[in-house]
Formats: sequence, structure tokens, C-alpha cells
Amino acid sequence: MTCPPELDPTRLLTPRAREVLAAARVVLEREGWQTLTMRTLADELGIAAPSLYKHFASKDALRTQLIALALKEFGEAVRPVSTVATLVRHYRDVAAANPQLYRLATSGTLDREALPPGLEEWSGSPFFEATGDPHRAQALWAAVHGMVVLELDGRFPTGTAPEATWRELVAHFS
Repeated sequence: MTCPPELDPTRLLTPRAREVLAAARVVLEREGWQTLTMRTLADELGIAAPSLYKHFASKDALRTQLIALALKEFGEAVRPVSTVATLVRHYRDVAAANPQLYRLATSGTLDREALPPGLEEWSGSPFFEATGDPHRAQALWAAVHGMVVLELDGRFPTGTAPEATWRELVAHFS
């Protein structure tokens, strides 16, 4: 299911700003947020670094836009919600496919005021739809997020969480 148009964080961006954002995402996944600089981004695009500031006022503004894009895409990836199991599977898959974007969107501070109003709630609402309770939804998200991070970091003895562990988590919330 696609994000409602009024929540789409890219709707007001110029075509060139969208290109910059797409390139930033490529660099982010390749090198990580800490290594992404406006200069490396400019090099990726084959332009002078100062010209990036026509589209994004700062690296922080770019970060906020990447987070908003992640919320949109992750919210789309887990919809429609049919069961806790499918929600968890889709969430896990989208995080594994975009590990650096996932880390950026789910760690550190979040400038909620800079996000399109309602985007964060829309992105997280599948957890409520799956559980029917706001506190249970937060607990499910926290559990899934924790396992995803451990899996991305290779912290399980096998490198990934055993499927039995994922099934246990799903069973607890189903």
C-alpha cells in the first residue's frame, strides 16, 4: 500500500533534489552515515559540493529527509497488515535490504517537527493494526527492532536470529 500523497516526504522536492536524495541513499548504504559528507555526495553526483546546498541546507536537513523517506518506504513495505507474522517478516526484510537507512531512521535523535505531519504515526500504525492495542504495538515494535538490530550486527551466535526465535516472538504477540 502506498503512502498517502499528503504524507509523501518527496512531494515538495524538485526533481534535482530527488536526484540528490537518491544519490545520498546510495552513498549511505555503501559507506554509512558517519562517512557520508556533502563532498562525497557531490562526488557521487559529479558536481561541486556547494551546489548541494541549493537543495538541502545542511547535512542535518539531508538526514531528516532520508529518515522521512525511510518512514515512508518502511510503512509501505509492511502494508497491508494481515497477521503479526507477515508484518514481522516484511519489517525484517526491509531492514535487511536497507541496513544503513534502517539504522539512520531508528537511532539517534528524531526531529519530529521537520517530518511531514502524520508520517511517523502512519509508518508505525501497522503495529497497532496487528495488535489492536497501543502498548502492545510499541512492545511488538521494540522487540522486532531489537532483534533486527542484533541480526544486522551479527550478534546472534549464527549471525542471524534462528527462525525459531522469530516464531517465538510472533507467537507471543499473535
